[in-house]
Amino acid sequence: MTDDVEKFRLALQHCPPGHSSNRRSACLFHLAIRLHHKFRQHGIPSDLDEAIELHRAALELRPPGHSDRPISLNSLASSIEDRFEQRGVLSDLDEAIELRRTALHLCPHGHFHRYASLNNLAVTLRNRFKQRGIPSDLDETVKLHRDALLLCPPGHSNQIVSLHNLANTLVERCKQRGIPSDLDEAIDLHRTALHLCPPGHSDRSACLKNIAVSLGDRFQQRGVMSDIDEAIELHRAALLLCPPGHSDRSKCLDNLAMSLRDRFQQRGITSDIDEAIELHRAALLLCPPGHPDRSTCLNNLAMSLGDRFQQRDATSDLDEAIEHHRDALLLHPLGHSDRYLFLNNLAFSLGERFKRRSVPSDLDEAIELHRAALLLHQHGHSDRYMSLRNLASCLRDRFKQRGIPSDLDEAIELHRATLFLCPPGHSHRSTSLNDLATSIQDRFEQRDIISDLDEVIELRRAALLLCPPGDPNRSNAFRNLASSLRTRFQRLGVPSDLDEGTKLTRAAILPFPTSQSDQCMSLTDVASSLLDRFQQWGVLSDLDGVIALHRAILLFYPPGHSDRSRSLWRHANILHLRFRLCGTLSDLDEAIEIHRAALLLHLPGHTLRSTSLVCLAISLLDRFKLQAVPSDKDEAFRLYLQLSHLPHAVSRNDLKAAKSWATFAEEMNDDTALVAYQTALKFLDQHVALLSSSFRHFNVVSDVTSSLASDAFSCSLRRGNLTTAVELVEQGRAVFWTQLARFRSPLDDLALSDDTGAALAEEFKQLSFRLRNAFDQSTEDQSPQIRQLTMQWDDVVSRIRMLPDLSRFLLPPLFSDLQKAAEDGPVIIVNASQYSCDALIIHSAEDPVRVLLNITQGEVSELSSEFQSLAEQFGSADHQHKLVGILRKLWNCIVHPVVQALMESKVQPRSRIWWCPTAEFTLLPLHAAGPYEKNKDNLSHLFISSYTPTLAALIRARQRISLDSSTQNFVAVGQANPDGGKGLRCVAPELAVVAERLTPIVSFTSLEDGDATVQGVLHALNHNQWLHLSCHGMPNRQQPFESSFAMRDGPLMVKDIIRSNWQNPEFAFLSACHTTVGDEKSPDESIHLAAAMQFSGFRSVIGSMWSVDDEVACQVVSAFYGYLVDGSGRLDCTRAAVALHKAVKSLRKKIPLEQQIVFVHIGV
Repeated sequence: MTDDVEKFRLALQHCPPGHSSNRRSACLFHLAIRLHHKFRQHGIPSDLDEAIELHRAALELRPPGHSDRPISLNSLASSIEDRFEQRGVLSDLDEAIELRRTALHLCPHGHFHRYASLNNLAVTLRNRFKQRGIPSDLDETVKLHRDALLLCPPGHSNQIVSLHNLANTLVERCKQRGIPSDLDEAIDLHRTALHLCPPGHSDRSACLKNIAVSLGDRFQQRGVMSDIDEAIELHRAALLLCPPGHSDRSKCLDNLAMSLRDRFQQRGITSDIDEAIELHRAALLLCPPGHPDRSTCLNNLAMSLGDRFQQRDATSDLDEAIEHHRDALLLHPLGHSDRYLFLNNLAFSLGERFKRRSVPSDLDEAIELHRAALLLHQHGHSDRYMSLRNLASCLRDRFKQRGIPSDLDEAIELHRATLFLCPPGHSHRSTSLNDLATSIQDRFEQRDIISDLDEVIELRRAALLLCPPGDPNRSNAFRNLASSLRTRFQRLGVPSDLDEGTKLTRAAILPFPTSQSDQCMSLTDVASSLLDRFQQWGVLSDLDGVIALHRAILLFYPPGHSDRSRSLWRHANILHLRFRLCGTLSDLDEAIEIHRAALLLHLPGHTLRSTSLVCLAISLLDRFKLQAVPSDKDEAFRLYLQLSHLPHAVSRNDLKAAKSWATFAEEMNDDTALVAYQTALKFLDQHVALLSSSFRHFNVVSDVTSSLASDAFSCSLRRGNLTTAVELVEQGRAVFWTQLARFRSPLDDLALSDDTGAALAEEFKQLSFRLRNAFDQSTEDQSPQIRQLTMQWDDVVSRIRMLPDLSRFLLPPLFSDLQKAAEDGPVIIVNASQYSCDALIIHSAEDPVRVLLNITQGEVSELSSEFQSLAEQFGSADHQHKLVGILRKLWNCIVHPVVQALMESKVQPRSRIWWCPTAEFTLLPLHAAGPYEKNKDNLSHLFISSYTPTLAALIRARQRISLDSSTQNFVAVGQANPDGGKGLRCVAPELAVVAERLTPIVSFTSLEDGDATVQGVLHALNHNQWLHLSCHGMPNRQQPFESSFAMRDGPLMVKDIIRSNWQNPEFAFLSACHTTVGDEKSPDESIHLAAAMQFSGFRSVIGSMWSVDDEVACQVVSAFYGYLVDGSGRLDCTRAAVALHKAVKSLRKKIPLEQQIVFVHIGV
């Protein structure tokens, strides 16, 4: 071919410009033809580009009227069309079509080339239709092929070809629009062609194949088995006409195999897929390396192996399929026009293997393959939409596995890009809207940003508008929008969302779906909407409707159906609800029997077993309260006891189940109460272990821990188990901080230790995330997956516990460990529970001492509320009389009994003690309690008080030993003029006092005003171990992680502090208001500024319980640092509590009482 090209190139040189136009145009034309042929052989793009330019030059020399102009137009069109096939630039295809039209116009009826021109234009229009999906292109193609067929009367040599061309185009149109008559006509045309090819005819094999393929298409459309059966027989007949050695044998083998695969997918007969695979293998043997059809054979064999894997779950089939896809990809190197197809096929198979084995590298490779495919589809490429969608889907899968937010964000942006490629009127627009909505819904569920949910709803509305009545996707569109509206209603409580969601759900079943699964889904959606509406408005007829719908739904799930257990469980719950509202005993009896049936289907290990146990137990206890039949109560608590032996990791539902057990055991004074609390707290520990240390999970924890630890503590004390009480209260309080410590210390140390440790840490994090996702999905078929993940999670935890110093990884501390908190003085746990109020004194060597408090939880709550109201008025008037009254109550009811017990335990006066308050006690100034009478000692006269949120926090602070550094680095931060806040007059004088006291003995840095920014402070704390912070404190009791210090450029929040990783911090004096004020709903979690500093590493912290007077603060600070600095020439954070005690004592006659007691010490 190269010699041929050079020969014609030489001929062209002998016909330079100006030479006879006919001669030169012929030379240009023939050289272009040879270059085009060479391109088709070798695929060199420059050959095709040159051919096109030569054809253009030849066409210029063949003006309208020239006899060869039609052939030049068609040849140029063919070359440009090939360039489109290689590069995907749609403008090339448009130009080719215009050239074909012009050529056809030059070939009127009777012209020799009209038949060819009709076919050429038809083929090119069909190609454009495949790219853009414009229906008119396909309609015109059908018309052109009809016109071509009319030029081939019976007996014409081209009649068979024309019949096939028209038939194939009709098949294409049927696939696009679903018009049955098109496919029927196509089959009739193919049958006519077969009739013209009797046995022995050279085209008979092709005709058999064409009818078989069209019958296969009709089978795919209508599912009529006789069509696929006939197609298989026709393919077998075609194969007989291609014996071994025939050039078409491999294709015939492949065709028969594909039809058998289609039948297998319909009937599931294993012999069909086995035969298909053997036929594909035989076809592959006929296509050795170098054969042009080898990649197709590899691909088809891989696809059939994938199907067999789906049926038999033999991973060897999937592994082999992946290897064949790899081999096929190797045959399509960079630059090959079909490379993207094989990149996608391999990516899909790897994705499938990831779903089975959860090997992260498979998903990672699939993502990289999809990225490579996307790079081959630049802007303007017709397949870019699918590449964007494939990559987005895999990134979403990886997010679901690992929880990396950037994966989900990227998936959303890719889906936005696909939507941009699908403007109004595009056939894929509805799919793109739904894809984007689904991914944004995922982000809403992760981050709880309401604007995401709003966008989801708008996208769902747009998708619904694209599904007119009669559209098969209309019901799903109704359901999707209804579901999102219900979610927003549950989040914001807007009644119109509920009403609209209910209407849409009802609309989803009109017309009633034909498939059983769709009917069930529609009825379930309507039931859910009615239940939401009942919960909003309380109309009993809605609840009756829900019950009637659940009865109907159960009919779709006969015994043995996988969804029957969940349907039974829902039905029983609604009957139980109606019993509680109406008191009809038959509803309760029926609910109990249905719960029994559901429990039989929720075997040990099932994700709903704990919920089923509890629902049945509660129903039995309700009946016991009515009828007092002892067997009902006994059975209920036997059911509850099964919770303590759950064989799998726990979901939030398991935790709620255990809490329910504890509540009823207390209510009925059952002996299982303490076991119930121990089980609940064990579940809490295991559940929290699955969470990351993100503050986003705080609500997950706080929702289920309310009062649990306090009630468990009380229960244990009432049963005389004092050391157990300490373990339980420690296990159930400050859960967020405990989890943060777990992730920051042993897990981070493990990740940094060596390659094995890093791998274990990563494996633990990934399995935790996947388990949490599996529980959150909460579908009936999740149990096997959860069992598998749990075994893997338990295994990695066991391996971590085998490492040095990690034997108690994720296990709660024992009393023997917790007792170390009292090494430097007793720790007093003060607890308020609905069952009792107690104090427990922890000593370093002796047994704990219980102190019964003569106060109820309700009275503590009232006292706390009274004090909080009073504290809000401090500074505006003289409230000393009321304040003293509250401090006396604290003394009489709480602190004085503790002091007496301390004295009896021989605790030395004026020594240090630590308060560890729980629940409502966290908001009360226990350190300031006293009789406030002449000749009587207040607590501050007797002992030096500090606080600790938990025993473990105090132990960790003691374990962080100060580095023996020659230089102590101290930073004083003052912000008198914060962003948007009121100015503070005494910040500068206060920092001047600190500098005066400390400059002689430490390396002192000061940040004031413009330098006191959020990043400025965070940066300074990377280089300083000692901190004094003077500014506004801004508590946020509804969103405690947004409590902040006011800096020049904005708030320095708790969540900013949590994210920091400072090295060896020692002491922080927080001279700001409200720095120990936390979440009003979860006081036990101690989410406040002072706690954030302590848990971020500061061993000793001074904070404030309410508003601090600017001038008073300056006096306290001056006195404090005066007492902190001693003759050693070094600072010691363990002297902070004593220094604060002495400073306040020295100022008692100079400052108001509320300002004497506003500052508290936390830590060592």
